[in-house]
Amino acid sequence: MNVLTVPFFIGQPMAGFLTPEPSETLASRLQGTGAYDTSRASAPGDIGQERLGMLYEELAAEIAQREPTLVYAGDCLAVIGVLAGLERKGIRPTLYWFDAHGDFNTWETTGSQFLGGMPLAMITGRGEQTIVEQVRLTPLADDKVILVDARDLDPEESVLVENSEIGHLSVTQVTDNTPTEGPIYVHVDVDVADPEELPAVNYPAPGGPSVDAVRAAVRHLAVTGRVVAASVSSWNPELPGAAQAAEATHSIMDVFLD
Repeated sequence: MNVLTVPFFIGQPMAGFLTPEPSETLASRLQGTGAYDTSRASAPGDIGQERLGMLYEELAAEIAQREPTLVYAGDCLAVIGVLAGLERKGIRPTLYWFDAHGDFNTWETTGSQFLGGMPLAMITGRGEQTIVEQVRLTPLADDKVILVDARDLDPEESVLVENSEIGHLSVTQVTDNTPTEGPIYVHVDVDVADPEELPAVNYPAPGGPSVDAVRAAVRHLAVTGRVVAASVSSWNPELPGAAQAAEATHSIMDVFLD
């Protein structure tokens, strides 16, 4: 896989990603689009989401014209752009979403009103759809989504997950079971791992699996030869332990570069 860096956290530029070489950065072409001026969206239809749509439209266009790509991103919203790009190539994969959190909130269930806690709900057609519609993504059916780990859910978010038809597996269960048939897209939010081993994440959730366990599960999917894209929502380079986090992240995601 080739490597593409999307160094934004809810539209805000980030610096300091230590990504595998060679890699390209989706940044210079965005000058003047408004993407650099994006602030956190705090209400439905906020203009910030329209600017985020510009960013992920650029990402979708890149994915649509590339061979399978590993995306290093600053947040999980980037998955919307990756999926939109795959759809433009006629690919509708099963999405394995590794995350300590559900990212399955809507405006009605979230306590924080944080857009970064909503992308998986958006992808399945729930709640806020501004970015999804802007990149022309057809929502994924629930049965095309497997949420891996997700040990830290908000109360109402947990109800949404339980009432949905998305799969919900542990990291160990992914390793121990035969992967779903057809094309696969693997997304890893690095906070899925034990924060003692992978620090420097914005929202640490104690009690997660080891880095080795996450790597084994991701490799189990990679060796199928059917992974059409992979992405990682990375550590925060400004937090203590960033170098350790970068090394651990590379140990997980480098299975796609072997």
